[in-house]
Amino acid sequence: MPFMILLNGESLSKSFGTKELFNELSISILEGDRIGLIGQNGSGKSTLLKIIAGLDKADSGTLSLKRGLKIGYLPQSCEFEDEEPAIVLFNSLKNDLQTPDYEKERLVKLWLSKLGFTGLEGSAAKLSGGWKKRLRLAQEMITSPELLLLDEPTNHLDLEGIVWLEKFLKQEAPTYLLVSHDRYFLQHATNRIIEIDKTHPNGLFAINGSYAHFLELKAEFLTGQLQQERSIASKARREQDWLRSNAKARTTKSTARINEAHELLDTLKDVQKRNQQHTAGINFIGSERSTRKLLVAHNISAKMNERTLFEGIDFTLSPGTRIGLMGPNGSGKTTLLKILADELTVAQGTIKRADNLKVVYFDQHRNKLPETMTLRDALSPTGDFVTFNGTPVHVNGWCKRFLFSPDLLDLPLSTLSGGERARIAIAHLMLQPADLLLLDEPTNDLDIPTLETLEASLIDFPGAVVLITHDRCMLDRICNLFLGLGDPSRTDLYANYAQWEAAKAPLAEIAPQVKKQKAPQVNKEQKQIESKILKLEEEIKTLTRSLEDPSFAQDTAGLNEICTAIGLAETKIEHLYILWEELC
Repeated sequence: MPFMILLNGESLSKSFGTKELFNELSISILEGDRIGLIGQNGSGKSTLLKIIAGLDKADSGTLSLKRGLKIGYLPQSCEFEDEEPAIVLFNSLKNDLQTPDYEKERLVKLWLSKLGFTGLEGSAAKLSGGWKKRLRLAQEMITSPELLLLDEPTNHLDLEGIVWLEKFLKQEAPTYLLVSHDRYFLQHATNRIIEIDKTHPNGLFAINGSYAHFLELKAEFLTGQLQQERSIASKARREQDWLRSNAKARTTKSTARINEAHELLDTLKDVQKRNQQHTAGINFIGSERSTRKLLVAHNISAKMNERTLFEGIDFTLSPGTRIGLMGPNGSGKTTLLKILADELTVAQGTIKRADNLKVVYFDQHRNKLPETMTLRDALSPTGDFVTFNGTPVHVNGWCKRFLFSPDLLDLPLSTLSGGERARIAIAHLMLQPADLLLLDEPTNDLDIPTLETLEASLIDFPGAVVLITHDRCMLDRICNLFLGLGDPSRTDLYANYAQWEAAKAPLAEIAPQVKKQKAPQVNKEQKQIESKILKLEEEIKTLTRSLEDPSFAQDTAGLNEICTAIGLAETKIEHLYILWEELC
Protein backbone atom coordinates (compact mmCIF):
# COMPACT_ATOMS: atom_id res chain seq x y z
CA MET A 1 0.00 0.00 0.00
CA PRO A 2 1.56 3.34 -1.05
CA PHE A 3 2.27 5.95 1.59
CA MET A 4 -0.05 8.95 1.77
CA ILE A 5 1.23 12.31 0.53
CA LEU A 6 1.09 14.73 3.46
CA LEU A 7 2.39 17.79 1.66
CA ASN A 8 3.30 18.90 -1.84
CA GLY A 9 5.03 22.16 -2.77
CA GLU A 10 5.47 23.20 -6.38
CA SER A 11 7.58 26.00 -7.88
CA LEU A 12 8.17 27.69 -4.51
CA SER A 13 10.27 30.87 -4.64
CA LYS A 14 11.42 33.20 -1.88
CA SER A 15 13.61 36.31 -1.77
CA PHE A 16 14.55 38.95 0.80
CA GLY A 17 15.10 42.20 -1.04
CA THR A 18 17.67 41.48 -3.77
CA LYS A 19 18.78 38.25 -2.07
CA GLU A 20 17.19 35.17 -3.66
CA LEU A 21 16.96 32.20 -1.30
CA PHE A 22 15.48 29.65 -3.68
CA ASN A 23 13.62 29.69 -6.98
CA GLU A 24 11.06 27.27 -8.50
CA LEU A 25 11.66 24.73 -5.71
CA SER A 26 9.42 21.63 -5.60
CA ILE A 27 9.19 19.26 -2.65
CA SER A 28 6.85 16.52 -1.42
CA ILE A 29 6.63 14.75 1.95
CA LEU A 30 5.15 11.29 2.33
CA GLU A 31 3.92 9.53 5.43
CA GLY A 32 6.92 7.79 7.05
CA ASP A 33 9.52 10.14 5.58
CA ARG A 34 12.35 11.06 7.94
CA ILE A 35 13.94 13.79 5.87
CA GLY A 36 17.22 15.59 6.46
CA LEU A 37 17.18 19.00 4.76
CA ILE A 38 20.69 20.32 4.10
CA GLY A 39 22.28 23.18 2.16
CA GLN A 40 24.64 26.10 2.53
CA ASN A 41 23.88 28.88 5.01
CA GLY A 42 21.51 31.37 3.43
CA SER A 43 20.02 28.83 1.01
CA GLY A 44 16.61 29.17 2.68
CA LYS A 45 16.27 25.95 4.72
CA SER A 46 14.84 27.61 7.83
CA THR A 47 12.62 29.82 5.69
CA LEU A 48 11.25 26.76 3.87
CA LEU A 49 10.39 25.17 7.21
CA LYS A 50 8.54 28.35 8.27
CA ILE A 51 6.61 28.37 4.97
CA ILE A 52 5.55 24.74 5.51
CA ALA A 53 4.62 25.54 9.14
CA GLY A 54 2.46 28.47 7.98
CA LEU A 55 4.66 31.07 9.69
CA ASP A 56 5.82 32.63 6.40
CA LYS A 57 4.64 32.74 2.80
CA ALA A 58 6.40 31.97 -0.45
CA ASP A 59 6.65 34.78 -3.01
CA SER A 60 5.25 32.41 -5.63
CA GLY A 61 4.33 28.76 -6.09
CA THR A 62 1.74 26.54 -4.44
CA LEU A 63 1.79 24.55 -1.21
CA SER A 64 -0.85 21.81 -0.87
CA LEU A 65 -1.40 20.07 2.45
CA LYS A 66 -3.44 17.00 3.33
CA ARG A 67 -6.77 18.17 4.72
CA GLY A 68 -6.54 18.72 8.47
CA LEU A 69 -2.78 18.04 8.54
CA LYS A 70 -1.45 18.73 12.04
CA ILE A 71 2.09 20.14 11.95
CA GLY A 72 4.51 20.57 14.85
CA TYR A 73 7.38 23.06 14.58
CA LEU A 74 10.56 23.18 16.68
CA PRO A 75 12.48 26.46 16.04
CA GLN A 76 16.21 26.98 16.51
CA SER A 77 15.83 28.99 19.72
CA CYS A 78 13.22 28.34 22.41
CA GLU A 79 12.19 30.74 25.19
CA PHE A 80 9.51 30.41 27.88
CA GLU A 81 7.69 32.48 30.46
CA ASP A 82 8.44 32.09 34.18
CA GLU A 83 6.27 28.97 34.57
CA GLU A 84 6.86 25.37 35.57
CA PRO A 85 7.31 22.93 32.64
CA ALA A 86 4.07 21.13 33.58
CA ILE A 87 2.09 24.38 33.27
CA VAL A 88 3.77 25.15 29.94
CA LEU A 89 2.64 21.78 28.56
CA PHE A 90 -0.87 22.02 30.03
CA ASN A 91 -1.33 25.44 28.40
CA SER A 92 -0.32 23.92 25.06
CA LEU A 93 -3.58 21.96 25.19
CA LYS A 94 -5.86 24.90 26.00
CA ASN A 95 -7.38 24.90 22.49
CA ASP A 96 -8.28 21.21 22.79
CA LEU A 97 -11.87 21.44 24.03
CA GLN A 98 -12.61 17.73 23.50
CA THR A 99 -10.10 16.35 25.99
CA PRO A 100 -11.02 16.53 29.72
CA ASP A 101 -8.57 18.14 32.14
CA TYR A 102 -7.71 14.87 33.93
CA GLU A 103 -6.62 13.39 30.56
CA LYS A 104 -4.57 16.51 29.79
CA GLU A 105 -2.82 16.15 33.15
CA ARG A 106 -2.03 12.53 32.33
CA LEU A 107 -0.59 13.56 28.96
CA VAL A 108 1.53 16.27 30.61
CA LYS A 109 3.06 13.75 33.04
CA LEU A 110 3.59 11.26 30.23
CA TRP A 111 5.46 13.68 27.93
CA LEU A 112 7.49 15.24 30.72
CA SER A 113 8.66 11.71 31.58
CA LYS A 114 9.40 10.82 27.95
CA LEU A 115 11.53 13.95 27.54
CA GLY A 116 13.50 13.24 30.73
CA PHE A 117 11.96 15.79 33.13
CA THR A 118 11.65 14.88 36.82
CA GLY A 119 9.00 17.46 37.78
CA LEU A 120 11.48 19.31 40.05
CA GLU A 121 12.92 21.65 37.41
CA GLY A 122 11.26 24.88 38.59
CA SER A 123 10.89 27.72 36.11
CA ALA A 124 11.01 26.90 32.39
CA ALA A 125 12.58 30.32 31.78
CA LYS A 126 15.65 29.29 33.79
CA LEU A 127 16.29 25.99 32.00
CA SER A 128 19.49 25.50 30.01
CA GLY A 129 19.33 25.77 26.22
CA GLY A 130 19.24 22.00 25.82
CA TRP A 131 16.39 21.50 28.31
CA LYS A 132 14.43 24.37 26.77
CA LYS A 133 14.70 22.55 23.46
CA ARG A 134 13.41 19.35 25.08
CA LEU A 135 10.48 21.21 26.62
CA ARG A 136 9.58 22.83 23.31
CA LEU A 137 9.73 19.40 21.66
CA ALA A 138 7.34 18.09 24.34
CA GLN A 139 5.03 21.05 23.58
CA GLU A 140 4.81 19.95 19.96
CA MET A 141 4.61 16.19 20.57
CA ILE A 142 1.81 16.45 23.15
CA THR A 143 -0.54 17.63 20.37
CA SER A 144 0.18 14.47 18.28
CA PRO A 145 1.45 16.11 15.06
CA GLU A 146 1.36 14.07 11.85
CA LEU A 147 4.38 15.99 10.55
CA LEU A 148 7.14 17.36 12.77
CA LEU A 149 9.45 20.15 11.54
CA LEU A 150 12.75 20.58 13.42
CA ASP A 151 15.18 23.44 12.78
CA GLU A 152 18.71 22.58 14.02
CA PRO A 153 17.39 20.33 16.83
CA THR A 154 20.88 19.31 18.00
CA ASN A 155 22.03 22.86 18.79
CA HIS A 156 22.56 23.36 22.56
CA LEU A 157 22.43 19.59 23.20
CA ASP A 158 25.44 17.71 24.55
CA LEU A 159 26.52 14.43 22.95
CA GLU A 160 24.35 12.33 25.25
CA GLY A 161 21.40 14.57 24.41
CA ILE A 162 21.97 14.12 20.67
CA VAL A 163 22.12 10.33 20.97
CA TRP A 164 18.95 10.47 23.07
CA LEU A 165 17.23 12.62 20.41
CA GLU A 166 18.14 10.15 17.65
CA LYS A 167 16.39 7.34 19.56
CA PHE A 168 13.45 9.54 20.57
CA LEU A 169 12.63 10.60 17.01
CA LYS A 170 12.76 7.01 15.73
CA GLN A 171 10.36 5.86 18.46
CA GLU A 172 7.96 8.81 18.75
CA ALA A 173 7.92 10.76 15.45
CA PRO A 174 7.10 8.63 12.41
CA THR A 175 7.29 11.54 9.93
CA TYR A 176 9.55 14.56 10.17
CA LEU A 177 11.59 17.09 8.23
CA LEU A 178 14.67 18.36 10.02
CA VAL A 179 17.37 20.88 9.20
CA SER A 180 20.77 19.84 10.50
CA HIS A 181 24.48 20.14 9.74
CA ASP A 182 25.38 17.31 12.15
CA ARG A 183 26.59 14.61 9.75
CA TYR A 184 26.46 11.72 12.26
CA PHE A 185 22.96 12.76 13.30
CA LEU A 186 21.83 12.88 9.66
CA GLN A 187 23.25 9.40 9.13
CA HIS A 188 21.43 7.90 12.13
CA ALA A 189 18.14 9.82 12.13
CA THR A 190 17.02 10.10 8.48
CA ASN A 191 15.91 7.86 5.62
CA ARG A 192 15.83 10.57 2.95
CA ILE A 193 18.12 13.54 2.19
CA ILE A 194 17.18 16.72 0.34
CA GLU A 195 19.82 19.31 -0.48
CA ILE A 196 19.00 22.85 -1.54
CA ASP A 197 21.88 23.99 -3.73
CA LYS A 198 22.13 25.86 -7.02
CA THR A 199 24.75 23.30 -8.06
CA HIS A 200 21.82 21.05 -8.99
CA PRO A 201 19.24 21.47 -11.78
CA ASN A 202 16.09 23.08 -10.33
CA GLY A 203 18.17 23.93 -7.23
CA LEU A 204 17.48 20.64 -5.44
CA PHE A 205 18.93 17.13 -5.13
CA ALA A 206 16.90 14.46 -3.31
CA ILE A 207 17.61 10.79 -2.65
CA ASN A 208 16.00 8.01 -0.65
CA GLY A 209 18.46 6.43 1.75
CA SER A 210 21.10 7.37 4.29
CA TYR A 211 23.37 10.41 4.35
CA ALA A 212 26.33 8.20 3.38
CA HIS A 213 24.36 6.97 0.35
CA PHE A 214 23.51 10.58 -0.50
CA LEU A 215 27.23 11.49 -0.53
CA GLU A 216 27.97 8.62 -2.93
CA LEU A 217 25.19 9.59 -5.34
CA LYS A 218 26.03 13.29 -5.15
CA ALA A 219 29.67 12.57 -6.04
CA GLU A 220 28.51 10.50 -9.03
CA PHE A 221 26.12 13.25 -10.11
CA LEU A 222 28.74 16.02 -9.88
CA THR A 223 31.24 13.90 -11.83
CA GLY A 224 28.60 13.33 -14.51
CA GLN A 225 27.77 17.04 -14.60
CA LEU A 226 31.44 17.90 -15.16
CA GLN A 227 31.59 15.40 -18.01
CA GLN A 228 28.42 16.94 -19.41
CA GLU A 229 30.08 20.37 -19.30
CA ARG A 230 33.12 19.09 -21.21
CA SER A 231 30.91 17.44 -23.83
CA ILE A 232 28.75 20.55 -24.33
CA ALA A 233 31.85 22.77 -24.39
CA SER A 234 33.38 20.68 -27.19
CA LYS A 235 30.17 20.86 -29.24
CA ALA A 236 29.82 24.58 -28.52
CA ARG A 237 33.32 25.26 -29.89
CA ARG A 238 32.35 23.55 -33.15
CA GLU A 239 29.14 25.59 -33.37
CA GLN A 240 31.02 28.84 -32.66
CA ASP A 241 33.46 28.02 -35.49
CA TRP A 242 30.47 27.40 -37.77
CA LEU A 243 28.85 30.70 -36.71
CA ARG A 244 32.00 32.65 -37.53
CA SER A 245 32.46 30.96 -40.93
CA ASN A 246 28.78 31.23 -41.95
CA ALA A 247 27.85 34.64 -40.59
CA LYS A 248 26.52 35.82 -43.95
CA ALA A 249 24.29 32.81 -44.56
CA ARG A 250 20.70 33.60 -43.73
CA THR A 251 18.71 30.67 -45.16
CA THR A 252 15.93 29.11 -43.08
CA LYS A 253 18.11 26.09 -42.39
CA SER A 254 21.09 28.11 -41.23
CA THR A 255 18.89 30.40 -39.10
CA ALA A 256 17.55 27.36 -37.23
CA ARG A 257 21.08 26.16 -36.64
CA ILE A 258 22.07 29.61 -35.35
CA ASN A 259 19.23 29.47 -32.83
CA GLU A 260 20.29 25.97 -31.73
CA ALA A 261 23.88 27.14 -31.35
CA HIS A 262 22.83 30.00 -29.06
CA GLU A 263 20.67 27.63 -27.01
CA LEU A 264 23.66 25.32 -26.67
CA LEU A 265 25.83 28.20 -25.44
CA ASP A 266 23.16 29.16 -22.90
CA THR A 267 23.03 25.53 -21.70
CA LEU A 268 26.83 25.54 -21.37
CA LYS A 269 26.75 28.72 -19.25
CA ASP A 270 24.09 27.18 -16.99
CA VAL A 271 26.06 23.95 -16.46
CA GLN A 272 29.31 25.88 -15.89
CA LYS A 273 27.59 28.04 -13.29
CA ARG A 274 26.24 24.96 -11.49
CA ASN A 275 29.68 23.35 -11.48
CA GLN A 276 31.25 26.33 -9.72
CA GLN A 277 31.48 25.21 -6.10
CA HIS A 278 32.48 27.80 -3.51
CA THR A 279 33.62 27.18 0.06
CA ALA A 280 34.56 29.66 2.75
CA GLY A 281 38.28 30.50 2.82
CA ILE A 282 38.96 29.64 6.47
CA ASN A 283 42.65 29.67 7.42
CA PHE A 284 43.90 30.29 10.95
CA ILE A 285 47.33 31.93 11.14
CA GLY A 286 49.96 30.35 13.35
CA SER A 287 52.55 32.55 15.05
CA GLU A 288 55.39 30.28 13.78
CA ARG A 289 56.98 30.00 17.24
CA SER A 290 59.27 27.01 17.79
CA THR A 291 58.40 26.45 21.48
CA ARG A 292 57.60 22.78 22.14
CA LYS A 293 55.61 23.39 25.33
CA LEU A 294 52.98 26.06 24.76
CA LEU A 295 51.05 25.38 27.97
CA VAL A 296 51.48 22.92 30.84
CA ALA A 297 48.57 22.22 33.22
CA HIS A 298 49.47 20.43 36.46
CA ASN A 299 47.01 19.09 39.05
CA ILE A 300 44.39 21.76 38.23
CA SER A 301 40.96 21.80 39.85
CA ALA A 302 37.88 24.01 39.50
CA LYS A 303 34.70 24.63 41.47
CA MET A 304 31.39 26.28 40.67
CA ASN A 305 29.21 27.43 43.58
CA GLU A 306 31.11 25.13 45.96
CA ARG A 307 30.57 22.18 43.58
CA THR A 308 33.74 20.51 42.34
CA LEU A 309 33.73 20.33 38.53
CA PHE A 310 37.06 18.54 38.08
CA GLU A 311 40.31 17.99 39.93
CA GLY A 312 43.81 16.63 39.41
CA ILE A 313 44.01 17.39 35.66
CA ASP A 314 47.44 17.15 34.00
CA PHE A 315 48.25 17.75 30.32
CA THR A 316 50.71 19.53 28.04
CA LEU A 317 49.76 21.49 24.93
CA SER A 318 52.42 21.37 22.20
CA PRO A 319 52.23 22.37 18.52
CA GLY A 320 50.01 19.81 16.83
CA THR A 321 48.14 18.80 20.00
CA ARG A 322 44.38 18.86 19.40
CA ILE A 323 42.35 17.99 22.51
CA GLY A 324 38.60 17.36 22.48
CA LEU A 325 36.89 18.12 25.79
CA MET A 326 34.22 15.51 26.50
CA GLY A 327 31.44 15.35 29.07
CA PRO A 328 27.80 16.35 29.65
CA ASN A 329 26.57 19.92 29.98
CA GLY A 330 27.68 21.35 33.34
CA SER A 331 30.76 19.12 33.62
CA GLY A 332 33.14 22.09 33.38
CA LYS A 333 34.23 22.05 29.73
CA THR A 334 33.68 25.80 29.18
CA THR A 335 35.17 26.55 32.62
CA LEU A 336 38.36 24.69 31.66
CA LEU A 337 38.54 26.62 28.38
CA LYS A 338 38.24 29.93 30.27
CA ILE A 339 40.98 28.84 32.66
CA LEU A 340 43.26 28.11 29.68
CA ALA A 341 42.33 31.52 28.24
CA ASP A 342 43.32 33.11 31.58
CA GLU A 343 39.78 34.42 32.11
CA LEU A 344 39.28 32.31 35.27
CA THR A 345 41.70 31.18 37.98
CA VAL A 346 42.12 27.58 39.09
CA ALA A 347 40.99 26.51 42.56
CA GLN A 348 44.13 24.40 42.84
CA GLY A 349 47.16 23.53 40.69
CA THR A 350 49.25 25.52 38.22
CA ILE A 351 49.08 26.67 34.59
CA LYS A 352 52.45 27.46 33.01
CA ARG A 353 52.26 29.36 29.71
CA ALA A 354 55.03 29.99 27.20
CA ASP A 355 56.31 33.57 27.04
CA ASN A 356 54.07 35.86 24.98
CA LEU A 357 51.67 32.99 24.25
CA LYS A 358 49.11 34.12 21.65
CA VAL A 359 45.68 32.69 22.46
CA VAL A 360 42.55 33.04 20.31
CA TYR A 361 39.30 32.16 22.09
CA PHE A 362 36.03 31.46 20.28
CA ASP A 363 33.21 31.81 22.83
CA GLN A 364 29.88 30.09 22.07
CA HIS A 365 28.15 32.94 23.94
CA ARG A 366 30.06 35.56 21.95
CA ASN A 367 28.65 39.07 22.07
CA LYS A 368 26.03 39.47 19.40
CA LEU A 369 26.54 42.23 16.88
CA PRO A 370 23.69 44.77 16.57
CA GLU A 371 20.95 43.69 14.16
CA THR A 372 21.11 47.07 12.44
CA MET A 373 24.87 46.87 11.75
CA THR A 374 25.74 46.36 8.10
CA LEU A 375 27.66 43.38 6.82
CA ARG A 376 30.40 45.81 5.72
CA ASP A 377 30.93 47.16 9.25
CA ALA A 378 30.75 43.67 10.76
CA LEU A 379 33.44 42.23 8.45
CA SER A 380 35.69 45.30 8.34
CA PRO A 381 34.99 47.50 11.39
CA THR A 382 38.08 49.74 10.93
CA GLY A 383 37.58 50.82 7.31
CA ASP A 384 37.67 49.45 3.77
CA PHE A 385 40.65 47.15 4.48
CA VAL A 386 41.51 44.38 6.93
CA THR A 387 45.02 43.04 7.54
CA PHE A 388 45.27 39.28 7.05
CA ASN A 389 48.61 37.52 7.46
CA GLY A 390 50.40 40.88 7.19
CA THR A 391 48.66 41.83 3.92
CA PRO A 392 45.87 44.42 3.49
CA VAL A 393 42.73 42.93 1.96
CA HIS A 394 39.86 45.08 0.62
CA VAL A 395 36.47 44.41 2.21
CA ASN A 396 35.08 43.28 -1.19
CA GLY A 397 37.66 40.48 -1.39
CA TRP A 398 37.34 39.68 2.31
CA CYS A 399 33.56 39.21 2.07
CA LYS A 400 33.93 36.91 -0.97
CA ARG A 401 36.31 34.74 1.06
CA PHE A 402 33.40 34.03 3.41
CA LEU A 403 30.88 33.46 0.61
CA PHE A 404 29.21 36.88 0.78
CA SER A 405 28.54 38.85 -2.38
CA PRO A 406 29.82 42.46 -2.33
CA ASP A 407 26.26 43.43 -3.33
CA LEU A 408 25.16 42.45 0.20
CA LEU A 409 27.67 44.60 2.10
CA ASP A 410 25.15 47.32 2.91
CA LEU A 411 22.45 44.89 4.14
CA PRO A 412 21.75 44.81 7.91
CA LEU A 413 22.76 41.70 9.85
CA SER A 414 19.09 41.06 10.63
CA THR A 415 18.72 39.64 7.10
CA LEU A 416 21.47 37.02 7.61
CA SER A 417 21.08 33.45 8.80
CA GLY A 418 22.69 32.11 11.97
CA GLY A 419 25.34 30.32 9.92
CA GLU A 420 26.21 33.46 7.99
CA ARG A 421 26.72 35.30 11.28
CA ALA A 422 28.91 32.43 12.52
CA ARG A 423 31.11 32.92 9.44
CA ILE A 424 31.51 36.59 10.43
CA ALA A 425 32.70 35.52 13.90
CA ILE A 426 35.25 33.14 12.36
CA ALA A 427 36.41 35.94 10.03
CA HIS A 428 37.25 38.04 13.12
CA LEU A 429 39.26 35.18 14.66
CA MET A 430 41.30 34.66 11.49
CA LEU A 431 42.74 38.17 11.76
CA GLN A 432 44.60 37.21 14.96
CA PRO A 433 47.82 35.12 14.76
CA ALA A 434 47.68 32.33 17.35
CA ASP A 435 49.73 29.67 19.13
CA LEU A 436 46.66 28.21 20.82
CA LEU A 437 43.07 28.07 19.56
CA LEU A 438 40.35 27.60 22.20
CA LEU A 439 37.07 26.80 20.44
CA ASP A 440 33.77 26.53 22.33
CA GLU A 441 31.09 25.08 20.02
CA PRO A 442 32.39 26.68 16.79
CA THR A 443 30.16 24.45 14.65
CA ASN A 444 26.78 25.87 15.72
CA ASP A 445 24.81 27.02 12.65
CA LEU A 446 27.64 26.30 10.16
CA ASP A 447 26.66 24.49 6.97
CA ILE A 448 28.37 21.23 5.98
CA PRO A 449 30.76 22.68 3.33
CA THR A 450 31.93 25.32 5.82
CA LEU A 451 32.33 22.66 8.53
CA GLU A 452 34.54 20.61 6.23
CA THR A 453 36.64 23.69 5.39
CA LEU A 454 36.95 24.56 9.10
CA GLU A 455 38.07 20.99 9.85
CA ALA A 456 40.74 21.13 7.12
CA SER A 457 42.01 24.46 8.49
CA LEU A 458 42.25 23.12 12.05
CA ILE A 459 44.09 20.00 10.87
CA ASP A 460 46.63 22.22 9.08
CA PHE A 461 46.93 24.73 11.96
CA PRO A 462 50.52 24.48 13.30
CA GLY A 463 49.69 25.40 16.91
CA ALA A 464 47.58 23.65 19.54
CA VAL A 465 43.79 23.36 19.63
CA VAL A 466 41.40 22.70 22.51
CA LEU A 467 37.90 22.03 21.19
CA ILE A 468 34.41 21.72 22.63
CA THR A 469 31.83 20.48 20.13
CA HIS A 470 28.90 18.09 19.93
CA ASP A 471 29.82 17.34 16.29
CA ARG A 472 31.09 13.76 16.47
CA CYS A 473 32.34 13.85 12.90
CA MET A 474 34.55 16.89 13.66
CA LEU A 475 35.84 15.26 16.86
CA ASP A 476 36.87 12.17 14.92
CA ARG A 477 38.59 14.18 12.18
CA ILE A 478 40.35 16.82 14.31
CA CYS A 479 41.32 15.56 17.73
CA ASN A 480 44.28 13.33 18.59
CA LEU A 481 43.56 13.35 22.33
CA PHE A 482 40.35 13.43 24.39
CA LEU A 483 39.87 14.61 27.97
CA GLY A 484 36.81 13.17 29.71
CA LEU A 485 35.02 15.32 32.31
CA GLY A 486 31.86 14.68 34.30
CA ASP A 487 33.14 12.68 37.28
CA PRO A 488 35.21 15.01 39.54
CA SER A 489 37.06 12.06 41.04
CA ARG A 490 38.55 10.99 37.68
CA THR A 491 39.49 12.93 34.57
CA ASP A 492 41.12 10.56 32.10
CA LEU A 493 42.82 11.11 28.75
CA TYR A 494 41.80 8.96 25.78
CA ALA A 495 43.47 8.38 22.42
CA ASN A 496 40.25 8.63 20.37
CA TYR A 497 36.50 9.13 20.57
CA ALA A 498 35.78 5.37 20.49
CA GLN A 499 37.98 4.86 23.57
CA TRP A 500 36.05 7.50 25.47
CA GLU A 501 32.75 5.87 24.47
CA ALA A 502 34.03 2.46 25.61
CA ALA A 503 35.21 3.85 28.96
CA LYS A 504 31.70 5.11 29.74
CA ALA A 505 30.11 1.70 29.12
CA PRO A 506 31.31 -0.58 31.97
CA LEU A 507 29.37 0.99 34.86
CA ALA A 508 26.33 1.77 32.74
CA GLU A 509 26.04 -1.70 31.24
CA ILE A 510 27.80 -4.19 33.57
CA ALA A 511 26.69 -2.92 36.99
CA PRO A 512 22.90 -3.19 36.43
CA GLN A 513 23.37 -6.73 35.14
CA VAL A 514 25.45 -7.72 38.19
CA LYS A 515 22.84 -6.42 40.61
CA LYS A 516 20.26 -8.73 39.08
CA GLN A 517 22.37 -11.86 39.71
CA LYS A 518 21.17 -14.22 42.43
CA ALA A 519 23.35 -15.11 45.47
CA PRO A 520 24.57 -18.52 44.13
CA GLN A 521 26.01 -16.80 41.04
CA VAL A 522 27.98 -14.16 42.97
CA ASN A 523 31.10 -16.27 43.50
CA LYS A 524 31.31 -17.00 39.79
CA GLU A 525 31.01 -13.29 38.98
CA GLN A 526 33.71 -12.43 41.53
CA LYS A 527 36.12 -14.93 39.98
CA GLN A 528 35.52 -13.50 36.50
CA ILE A 529 36.19 -9.97 37.77
CA GLU A 530 39.38 -11.08 39.57
CA SER A 531 40.60 -12.72 36.36
CA LYS A 532 39.96 -9.54 34.37
CA ILE A 533 41.79 -7.42 36.97
CA LEU A 534 44.87 -9.69 36.85
CA LYS A 535 44.89 -9.56 33.05
CA LEU A 536 44.69 -5.74 33.04
CA GLU A 537 47.45 -5.46 35.65
CA GLU A 538 49.74 -7.57 33.44
CA GLU A 539 48.87 -5.35 30.51
CA ILE A 540 49.86 -2.25 32.53
CA LYS A 541 53.19 -3.85 33.49
CA THR A 542 53.97 -4.57 29.83
CA LEU A 543 53.08 -1.04 28.77
CA THR A 544 55.13 0.45 31.64
CA ARG A 545 58.20 -1.58 30.60
CA SER A 546 57.87 -0.27 27.04
CA LEU A 547 58.16 3.29 28.37
CA GLU A 548 61.70 2.45 29.50
CA ASP A 549 62.76 1.96 25.86
CA PRO A 550 65.14 4.89 24.99
CA SER A 551 63.67 5.09 21.47
CA PHE A 552 60.46 6.53 22.95
CA ALA A 553 62.25 9.52 24.48
CA GLN A 554 61.78 11.63 21.32
CA ASP A 555 58.50 10.03 20.21
CA THR A 556 55.85 12.32 21.75
CA ALA A 557 52.96 10.68 19.88
CA GLY A 558 54.09 7.21 20.96
CA LEU A 559 54.46 8.27 24.58
CA ASN A 560 50.98 9.83 24.59
CA GLU A 561 49.47 6.67 23.09
CA ILE A 562 51.08 4.38 25.70
CA CYS A 563 50.20 6.69 28.60
CA THR A 564 46.62 6.86 27.37
CA ALA A 565 46.45 3.05 27.13
CA ILE A 566 47.77 2.74 30.71
CA GLY A 567 45.20 5.28 31.94
CA LEU A 568 42.37 3.42 30.20
CA ALA A 569 43.45 0.09 31.72
CA GLU A 570 43.64 1.64 35.20
CA THR A 571 40.14 3.08 34.71
CA LYS A 572 38.79 -0.36 33.83
CA ILE A 573 40.43 -1.84 36.95
CA GLU A 574 38.73 0.84 39.11
CA HIS A 575 35.35 -0.08 37.60
CA LEU A 576 35.96 -3.78 38.20
CA TYR A 577 36.92 -3.21 41.86
CA ILE A 578 33.67 -1.25 42.37
CA LEU A 579 31.69 -4.18 40.92
CA TRP A 580 33.66 -6.67 43.03
CA GLU A 581 32.81 -4.73 46.24
CA GLU A 582 29.10 -4.66 45.29
CA LEU A 583 29.12 -8.43 45.02
CA CYS A 584 30.68 -8.96 48.48
